Amino acid sequence: MATLQHPLKPTAAVSAPTTTTGGGLRAMDLYEKLEKVGEGTYGKVYKAREKATGRIVALKKTRLPEDDEGVPPTALREVSLLRMLSQDPHVVRLIDLKQGQNKEGQTILYLVFEYMDTDLKKFIRGHRSNHEKIPAHTVKILTLWYRAPEVLLGATHYSTPVDMWSVGCIFAELITNTALFPGDSEVQQLLHIFKLLGTPNEQIWPGVSSLPNWHVYPQWKPSKLETLVPGLDADGYDLLEKMLQYEPGKRISAKKALEHPYFNDVNKELY
Repeated sequence: MATLQHPLKPTAAVSAPTTTTGGGLRAMDLYEKLEKVGEGTYGKVYKAREKATGRIVALKKTRLPEDDEGVPPTALREVSLLRMLSQDPHVVRLIDLKQGQNKEGQTILYLVFEYMDTDLKKFIRGHRSNHEKIPAHTVKILTLWYRAPEVLLGATHYSTPVDMWSVGCIFAELITNTALFPGDSEVQQLLHIFKLLGTPNEQIWPGVSSLPNWHVYPQWKPSKLETLVPGLDADGYDLLEKMLQYEPGKRISAKKALEHPYFNDVNKELY
């Protein structure tokens, strides 16, 4: 089976999709970029054409950090999940995986997906479904309103707790139909969070003052979640509080969240 290896650390490997083209060809030898369709902190997404077949694909280009730690865990996790989910007809399919270098010699990871000429929001609207309370745009690490504070403060190592922060933001938004932290810049986003949840310190979040983007911030006291997100019961507020913990290690996991009493009335066979 083909593997993806980081040139600086050959032991960092991940199994690639079975359709990966061999021969050591660069991604741009195989695909022709047609237009850019998206961009974020992760990199860029292009509409592209496979030269050999003429098939239209989406080409996600991600620059990997040049260090001795190999392929970042976030990239490995994304590829592993996409491989697992690609068999489901409701999930965009990962077709191919390539690694190369740009003109500056930086390592680039290319993920090749089937091209979808729409998004979830347009699809729902096209079927006249009620979507007002669903934040249907992509919710990723790059999406400012749902970005975890450790990422905003410049942490270089983070894991699944950043996703649970995003889930907490969406959970609150589903209840109120309003974004909980609607910042328009990274600084504004941090200030929104601190004003509502209180300014963190070393007692609340050990190590926070050592993060690269930490500065001396105004000292706000936390507001009550009952005021910020009216309409939940006691279990709901408890779950939301656990999702929005400042210290990533104390943030509730997805597994624990599903086991929370808030979901006691939900049929567990559904998931």
